[in-house]
Amino acid sequence: MKKSRIGLFAAALSLGLLAAPERQIAQTTTLDSHQQLTREIFHQLIEINTTDSVGDCTAAANAMAARLKAAGFADADFKVLGPNPRKGNLVARFRGTGARRPILLLAHLDVVEARREDWSFDPFRFLEKDGYYYGRGASDDKAMAAIFIANLIRFKQEGFKPDRDIIVALTADEEGGDFNGVDWLVKNHRGLIEAEFGLNEGGGGAIRDGKKLFNSVQASEKVYQSFLLEVKNKGGHSSRPVKDNAIYNLAAGLQRLAQFEFPVNLNEVTRAYFERVSKIEGGETGAAMKGVIQNPPDAGAVAYLGNFPAYNATMRTTCVATMLQAGHAENALPQTARATVNCRILPTETAEQTRETLVKVVNDSRIAITPIREPKPSRPSPLAAEVMKPIETITEQMWPGVPVVPTMSTGATDSLFLRNAGIPMYGTSGIFGDIDDSRAHGKDERIGVKSFYDGQEYLYRLVKAYASPNANQRQTANTRR
Repeated sequence: MKKSRIGLFAAALSLGLLAAPERQIAQTTTLDSHQQLTREIFHQLIEINTTDSVGDCTAAANAMAARLKAAGFADADFKVLGPNPRKGNLVARFRGTGARRPILLLAHLDVVEARREDWSFDPFRFLEKDGYYYGRGASDDKAMAAIFIANLIRFKQEGFKPDRDIIVALTADEEGGDFNGVDWLVKNHRGLIEAEFGLNEGGGGAIRDGKKLFNSVQASEKVYQSFLLEVKNKGGHSSRPVKDNAIYNLAAGLQRLAQFEFPVNLNEVTRAYFERVSKIEGGETGAAMKGVIQNPPDAGAVAYLGNFPAYNATMRTTCVATMLQAGHAENALPQTARATVNCRILPTETAEQTRETLVKVVNDSRIAITPIREPKPSRPSPLAAEVMKPIETITEQMWPGVPVVPTMSTGATDSLFLRNAGIPMYGTSGIFGDIDDSRAHGKDERIGVKSFYDGQEYLYRLVKAYASPNANQRQTANTRR
């Protein structure tokens, strides 16, 4: 169904799950020197296993540090550091005049697990085939890591003189690790990454049926919070069952949760998203998007968009049961029944408000509901003109007529740690993806060759626009007028 495809794209994009669909590019693509360097770096990163189980992010960080050193960066301008020998983070700095505060370019080196038997080929061997680059991390997130390092070297080679420092941070433990990566850097080495604002994953371009629809900018994300629902019971012998059964109690509560929907609650980013995408979607879906941004939202529009998981998750907080554990023996009544309920909470709501809602919905005092770990909420980044205007200008230059759309990730990225530290973050890559082909975290992850290099050029132009003294002077003059 075409009406749901942009919704599917939004869900995949928010998790960094998209591959690019540029099938027309052959393996024999002719590359210029900057593209060739980017390909070599990308190849190198893909073939360094950086999984949590057996991988080595420090090896990848050191490899990128060696690239910078060979390009003429001083030893003082890059560091590999971290609390775990296998999980080093690289922080590099391209020095400017200091007229303005630095900008931060963030990407993560670690990747999710990938088993050879689950793939069509070795996930840790770089492969170019039929216009795609394959490998674990191809789209999440080693493409951006390779592009940032290659572009930093390009700036060096060109003798670019920015009016602000450009910081690149390639981090570990984004894919589920703890106490490292961006969180660790903010707490222990904030001075290395202090910036006016930054760019990260979480945004990109949408393609449907070969047509570029929009270039998205992630400016906020939902709060990840899981809750443990637990029922305790004295149990007994299974040959003498009783009505008070921990499994049945829990199941009944979960069924009530399954029938419940949180209220619609839009913010600046999601309101702008529905407003702009309504013009692209058109038809019944576009009309529903216009209806949902009304105050109050049109009930029919809410019901219609609720049928599409991505749009539904953009409108409201969601909570869903993801794990179950109960009983201790097949011939005994269960003494304990547990369920994990994973919530993705709107940034304008709190985890405690969500827990209180769950208590009311489950409506059973025998079911204890407790948070699993502390939540990490973050405020949306403001859609400031000085950030958005260059994105819109370069998008129009590279892809005329393609609009820029602010988005809220329904998943989570490391941008939340920086937003909480007072550094606004924006997810934008210029890498366009097929709304019907989500492969990151899954089998045969890939990225389109043309989309990869388009993203490189987009980020090169964008970072240069943010750090160019001439651009800053023009912007100041325009403001004065």
